[in-house]
Amino acid sequence: MKKIYKFMPAAIFVLFIVAMMILFIVLPKKEYSSSEKRYLQQAPEFSFSRLMSGEFGKDFEKFLSDQTAGRNFWVGLASYYNYYIGNNGANGIYKCADGYLVNDPEDMSGLMRNVGFIEEFAEKTSADVTVLVAPSTGYICDNILPSNHKTYRDDEMFPQIKDALKSADFVDIRELFKEKYGGGAEQLYYKTDHHWTARGAFYAYRELSKELGFTPHDESDYEITSYPGFYGTTYSSSGFWLTKPDDIEIWDNHAYDDKNPFTVTITDGGDKIEQNGLYFYSHVEEDDKYPVYLDGNHPYTVIKNSAAKNGEKLMVIKDSFAHSLVPFLADHYSEIIMVDLRYFTNPVSEIIEREGIDKVLVLYSIDNLATDTGVAWIG
Repeated sequence: MKKIYKFMPAAIFVLFIVAMMILFIVLPKKEYSSSEKRYLQQAPEFSFSRLMSGEFGKDFEKFLSDQTAGRNFWVGLASYYNYYIGNNGANGIYKCADGYLVNDPEDMSGLMRNVGFIEEFAEKTSADVTVLVAPSTGYICDNILPSNHKTYRDDEMFPQIKDALKSADFVDIRELFKEKYGGGAEQLYYKTDHHWTARGAFYAYRELSKELGFTPHDESDYEITSYPGFYGTTYSSSGFWLTKPDDIEIWDNHAYDDKNPFTVTITDGGDKIEQNGLYFYSHVEEDDKYPVYLDGNHPYTVIKNSAAKNGEKLMVIKDSFAHSLVPFLADHYSEIIMVDLRYFTNPVSEIIEREGIDKVLVLYSIDNLATDTGVAWIG
């Protein structure tokens, strides 16, 4: 009997492997993971040349990993195991206090190179240029970080950015955000996503008004509608599936209760999307609701406001942090052109001259500004 028990662990292991193999074969293959917000590897095409080059082996390994039965369970198990043995942040996401999932700091080595591209652009362009850099969540919300974490270098880098921008106005919102956050008094960043909340974007909008020269609205000018069940990018990358979701908010200006003066035209490759209104409400039915703001990432977006009679045009050169802020700015301009240099590679100076742009806002998070190679196309 003792001999049988001795082989039990090996037998259970073999049965487990066989069961997982059978499940892999018989279960339908998923195309998309809603938890991880990415498309999963499908069965790779076989050819002798791809086999000899190693491409087939790499793709097949990804296929096995992505299509493993119970993948979400295993991903989550690995994340929580790393967390409980003291490897918090092993996958680039810290599990923090108060339900926050926060990206660890990005490498800042490319930041000043990209700031240099912006300065060269600001020096040459005929339009007035304003730059706003969103601080990192880990810097603003430092009280919720785990005791062992990498250093967020915002306080080191922001003065360097300001000094390097001789030809542009720089809006530094660090002090404002630290004050408003107040150790958790107001939620300026999502807990399951790397973006600032609509409230955070609102405070940034009011601070921008001082440089851009318009009178901002008060919070009381808006009707705020909240939509629950938002799982963002840090959630999908973390594997911490037990984290509670965020709410996402739409701030509607009371001035437009009886009319909608906004038209949005999105150009993405050969496709064109047009709609009336700033918010794409179909996305509130999804787990990742952030594209409710201007339909998410696109190369070129034009917003027109028929109620704005000043005729002013603003260009926003941006990452996705702009999406929840631009709806506030749209009240004050006849036209806003949004350009995302991650997908748009034509010189923006040509657009400025052709469209008669008055002012340019460059808006990035500090992490994206440090790592985005597309900023080199800003000329």
